[in-house]
Amino acid sequence: MNAEHLLTHFDRLTDAPDAIPRLRRFILDLAVRGKLVEQDPNDEPAAELLKRIATEVTRLKKTGEFHEPKSFVPTRRSGLPFRVPSRWGWVRLIEVAKVGYGFAFPANQFNSDKRGMPLIRIRDISSKDTQAYFEGSHDAAYLVKAGDYLVGMDGNFNLRRWAGRDGLLNQRVMRLNGWRCDVAPEFIKLPLQFILDHLHGGTSLTTVKHLSARQVNGIEIPLPSLAEQHRIVAKVDELMALCDRLETAQKEREATRDRLTATSLASLNAPDPDLAVFQNHAAFALDNLALLTTRPDQIKALRQAILNLAARGKLVQQDPNDEPAEELLEEIEAARSDRIGSKRTRRTIAQKKIVREEAPYPIPEIWAWAPLGRLTISRDGERIPVSKEERSGMAKVYDYYGASGVIDKVDNYLFDKPLLLIGEDGANLINRSTPIAFIARGKYWVNNHAHVLDGFSEDFLRYVELFINATDLKPYVTGTAQPKMNQARMNSIPVALPPLAEQRRIVAKVDELMALCDQLEASLAAGEGTRGRLIDALVHEALKPAGNHHEPERSLGAM
Repeated sequence: MNAEHLLTHFDRLTDAPDAIPRLRRFILDLAVRGKLVEQDPNDEPAAELLKRIATEVTRLKKTGEFHEPKSFVPTRRSGLPFRVPSRWGWVRLIEVAKVGYGFAFPANQFNSDKRGMPLIRIRDISSKDTQAYFEGSHDAAYLVKAGDYLVGMDGNFNLRRWAGRDGLLNQRVMRLNGWRCDVAPEFIKLPLQFILDHLHGGTSLTTVKHLSARQVNGIEIPLPSLAEQHRIVAKVDELMALCDRLETAQKEREATRDRLTATSLASLNAPDPDLAVFQNHAAFALDNLALLTTRPDQIKALRQAILNLAARGKLVQQDPNDEPAEELLEEIEAARSDRIGSKRTRRTIAQKKIVREEAPYPIPEIWAWAPLGRLTISRDGERIPVSKEERSGMAKVYDYYGASGVIDKVDNYLFDKPLLLIGEDGANLINRSTPIAFIARGKYWVNNHAHVLDGFSEDFLRYVELFINATDLKPYVTGTAQPKMNQARMNSIPVALPPLAEQRRIVAKVDELMALCDQLEASLAAGEGTRGRLIDALVHEALKPAGNHHEPERSLGAM
């Protein structure tokens, strides 16, 4: 395996996380190590170029145009080996370029009306235009011209070539120009960016957030012959253009898949489609789940579509032999009456019947509509909140539930049977990052942030659970900063009730499809991990030294 082989086949791995950015970094890595193009033995050795640079620096010192820094922090390369070919050399950045630093221009002379000179701040380095202008007098030493290289000395240390109109160099911006001895600036920027990236994102002991002049003065650049510099720049340009094409193709592929996925899921969620058309859409979506869902957000949308189908009677076939839901509703109400205690409790949970003409959407004939309050029994009065401080001293034995599930464990319990919990407050009521409704089992405690509902049976509560998770709860929520769904509003939620036998079939089918979604997520994560590890292995193999034409590792340094 070598670098050329990896670059040839890299497009097959572009679905891996951050594949294109990683390829760009890999190209830069190859370039600065002398592994991107072949060395030509007929090239002038870099040592000759270094002699000319040294002669030029000596001359500039005599004329006062070059000042040797009194102190500097030598840069080092720790961790990743860094070797260059034996025909290369090393030179300090300040010996091949004129390095300048910005000035803290008085803020009271800034304006945004484009009067005076453009003021180039860190935020402007990557653009051609600036947002601020400076009207006062200025020193020509701080002038930036098109073609100068700029580096923000705070933030990510990105190196950019200025392409805008002449401007003024603001504080915390570094400028590179005045290139010496015909070195190629387009090449120098490659190892310089590589080293700056290392300083910014190296080990915890060497990571730098703010670049100083002392550190810049110590940066050493690996330098090949001028001819090889030009070959490397040309190859980098060619490969970066390939990355651009791969990135464009990747975006187009993702956009096409996104449109197909969105269209397929939308067709499943249509209010009342033609049955034959709907069955075709459903068959296509279920047969092509792996192709339609390649990102976690798409699988989340698929889960919601499955719940929507279940709540509308479109997930399983109706059986005309099933007992109609109206009869089940009568049984539920009779069972509730036997279990409800006082007349006051009966009055508080009484709910208006829902007629089909006023229902949210059409349902099968043997189904029925009923408000949630007619189908369940509230046990909210049995909830007891326990503060975090109190819980900290308890033995961790029983689950302690909040609005979105188990949040702690406590040393006692309030409930000892399967019950349906529905989040009462919190942003999750709106953004649905986790299920709103869930079944609690075993012995457990519930605080006052989750409604507690008992019901006809556990199977029945399972159906109500999936129905609530399929329902948009925004109409039943009050408040925006602190969303809340009180008991009265929750009880008014219309529930589409199938026959009990169909409820069981629906729950079983949902469980089956959700398990498939789990497999898709696991496969997606495993695939991303596999592709990521494959890229790492290929890059590691491609960066291995070949032969003996490289010198021993050269330290670039510890900060």
